[in-house]
Amino acid sequence: MKAIACELPARFGLPLSRFSRAELRRHIVAAGIVAEISGVTIWRWLREDAIRPWSHRSWIFPRDPDFAAKAGPVLDLYHRCWKGQPLGPRDFVLSADEKTQIQLITPRDPIAPATAGRVMRVSSDYRRHGTCAYLAAWDVHRAKLFGRVVSKISIPAFDALVTSVMARAPYRTARRVFWVVDNGTIHRGAAAVARLRARWPNLILVHLPVHASWLNQVEIYFSILQRKALTPPDFATEDVAAQRILGFQRHYQAVARPFEWRFTRRDLARLLDRCSCTTRLTKMAA
Repeated sequence: MKAIACELPARFGLPLSRFSRAELRRHIVAAGIVAEISGVTIWRWLREDAIRPWSHRSWIFPRDPDFAAKAGPVLDLYHRCWKGQPLGPRDFVLSADEKTQIQLITPRDPIAPATAGRVMRVSSDYRRHGTCAYLAAWDVHRAKLFGRVVSKISIPAFDALVTSVMARAPYRTARRVFWVVDNGTIHRGAAAVARLRARWPNLILVHLPVHASWLNQVEIYFSILQRKALTPPDFATEDVAAQRILGFQRHYQAVARPFEWRFTRRDLARLLDRCSCTTRLTKMAA
């Protein structure tokens, strides 16, 4: 039974993506492995080896051959270092990205707030009004936020965010302002580096490797925004969504502190080594 639980149901011709206890019980009885068995017994047996076929977790191996070389400088910046030298008082690090496809949705019935013995109630029936996007930058060491809400992301929209940041103190007169970004189309490659550097000579664009959004600190803020301000959604227009998003930005800014970033180059090396070993084992098994 444990061996079956460690296989995908499709191997046995079952139209399932994963086993539940009930489906596992039904299969092993139908296969004649046992005449009868309870779900509690199945749970107890699987628990002995921490087998949970009904659960799943997403993962991805770093595929960029230069992952460490690209991610390392970003980790150094988070720890106030660049090319082996400590950052100075006139050096700043910003993490920037876009939160796209923010749903403009209104429930058909008003959201009912929580009362004694009852949680907030949200109608599952809703009206769609399109989408919008939020571009934001997070000052890693000063815990400062900057953002704009737009109908869709574009190079002009991103450049407008950069301008709004770089035109103000202390960034305008800073020695260096490092912008950590992913490989999205609006700030990808050498063209983006040249475009931004031509207008802001003290701006240094630092690209993360592909599939490395988890190393972009602004993503932490996006997850906070999603939980605290965008769920459940109730936005009839882009203006209403912008009011909520930018209002939360100001609200969070009042209490924000730098994220306690502990992941270092050493941790990255261990992770990549572990991924490399897993990849080799997977290829051997195949």
